[in-house]
Parts: sequence; structure tokens; C-alpha cells
Amino acid sequence: MTRPIGNAAELERRRRRAVALLEEGESPTTIARILGVHVTSVHRWRRLHHAGMLAAKAHTGPRAGLTDAQLHQLRALLLQGARHHGWPNELWTAARVARLIEHHFGRRYHPEHVRKILHTRLDWTSQKPRRKPRERNDREVARWADDELGRSVRAAFARRAHLVFLDESGFYLNPSVRRTLAPRGRTPVLPAWDRRDRISAISCITLSPVRARPGLYFELLPDNRTAHAEDVVAFLGQLRRQLRGPFTVVWDRHKIHSKARLVRAWLAEHPEVVAEDLPAYAPQLNPDEWVWGWAKYGQLANLAAWHTGELRERVTDALLDLKFQPELLNGFIHDTELPLAA
Repeated sequence: MTRPIGNAAELERRRRRAVALLEEGESPTTIARILGVHVTSVHRWRRLHHAGMLAAKAHTGPRAGLTDAQLHQLRALLLQGARHHGWPNELWTAARVARLIEHHFGRRYHPEHVRKILHTRLDWTSQKPRRKPRERNDREVARWADDELGRSVRAAFARRAHLVFLDESGFYLNPSVRRTLAPRGRTPVLPAWDRRDRISAISCITLSPVRARPGLYFELLPDNRTAHAEDVVAFLGQLRRQLRGPFTVVWDRHKIHSKARLVRAWLAEHPEVVAEDLPAYAPQLNPDEWVWGWAKYGQLANLAAWHTGELRERVTDALLDLKFQPELLNGFIHDTELPLAA
């Protein structure tokens, strides 16, 4: 039933006007036509008048939301983690929080309203979880960062050597699809080739020995070619000529790095280049990982290139643009939280 137009006082005045006209002898049909209502309403108002119930009722309004004290309690419950409340992992979704609120406070909220409460009243935001390998030994990672890396950094700067963080990745013709904007109910369509054509790449973030200035060097391999030990050796040789001095390279324990016979032989021939392995299953310690994330899921997100030639051109442009943004490279280094002070 649709509520009539007008506030409570105006609606009460209309009801009392109808009763007054009835008492003056007007017919209910005529009164209904004058007031623009159904005749049954006029009869109902007469019954309410005789029962003394014609006065306006104050509108109670919507039920009050969570109090400040309840929000404080909700924050404490959320910080206990989702697993503490029976879910299989520690990730909070709006639907899970809605169920938590209903269980503890007896209030039912739509998940989208819960999302607004979290954002506006608890300062929570939507975030993409960072994956963590179960095989990783956090104690070993902490020990490496505090002891071995600190030793390597001091040794590198003592011999006035660059510090180099190196990694490999790949860019595919099939795009990395990310969210975009569109009218509600009209999902955008991104035409793309359903092919796995790719361009493998090697890059490194460097820190200069004196002022710790960041730099970026990269190499794109031929189409559909996986990086091998000979590509790593070629990249190291080119980097050695560009840096014009000794350096310490820090990389993961992939078989094409210091475990490869060809790479070990090259390092033996060039003692001014020292190699250090990252702890196992700890890619987040390498700031060069942020290069790939920034390029793939930022600058080149939703890129549906026609061919690998176009893909190569766009990747090159993105990495060249990053090369001349030292503040962004410093941000990548900072995000690793590694103790890199000389």
C-alpha cells in the first residue's frame, strides 16, 4: 500500500476535515470526491474518530544502526580474524561480516550496506590479498633479511659495487583482464586472441654504491622463447658493461641462476660480480617483482594486442617510462621492507 502524500500533521487535518463534513451531513461519496480519496477511507476515519484514534502517529523512522560501542566491539571481533570465527581462512568478505553482525548484534544487513559501514565508519578498504606460499619459512626469511642481506649490502658498498635485484617474467598476447567502468548491467566486452604467444623478459633494479640511486635495466627475448641460462649470462654481460664496475646480483633460486653450470662458469670468470640467493619461496623480497606487477596489471592491463610486435612495443614503452621514474623504483624497494641502508 502506498503512503499518501503529506506529513503526519497534514494527513491528520485531512482526516478531521472529512469527519467534520460527515457531521455536517455531507455524504461519504461527496467527501471522498472533494478530498481525492476512496470512499472506504472516509468510513474508516469515522470509525477511528469514534474510537478516539484519529490523531497523527509519530513516525518512528528507521531503526537505529550500530552504536559507537557496538562498532568498537565489531572492530575487535574483525581483528581476531575470520578463522577465529569459524571460516577456513583469514579473509573477510562483506557477506561474512554481515553474518558476524547478525550473530553478535542481532542486526541483518545487506552485504553492500556492510561494505559501506566498513568503509565509512571503520576505515576498511577492499584489498587484493597477497599470496603467501605455505612452503615459505618465515623465520628463515627474517634471518636472511637481517643477517645475510645486511652482510651483502655492507660488502657491496664497501667495494663500491652496485646492488642488483634481478628477475624474469613474461608478457602474453592474451590480456591481463582487470576491472573497468560501464553502465550497470552492461558488461564490457574485450575482443582478444585466445593464444598463448608470449614475450619473455629479464630486468633488474639497481642501487648505486655511493648515493643508492635506483636504476632499471631490461631485455626482451625473441617471441615465444623461455629464458635460459645463456640469456641470463648475456644479460649479466651487458649489465656489466653498462654499470662499468662491480656489482652484487640478488635473485631467486631458479635453476637458470647460480645453479646453472653456464652461469657458475661466467661468475667464476668475473669475480667482480657476486651472486646472492633469496630465501626459498620469498619473491616479495625482490623489488624487481614490483616491476612486473606494475607493468602487467597497471600500465598494460586489458591490453589486447593484435600481435607480438605490438605487444613488444607496448612493453618496451612501459618499461622505458618506468626507467625514468626513480621515485617509483624507490617505492618498489621500500615495499619490500628490506634493510638496504649502506
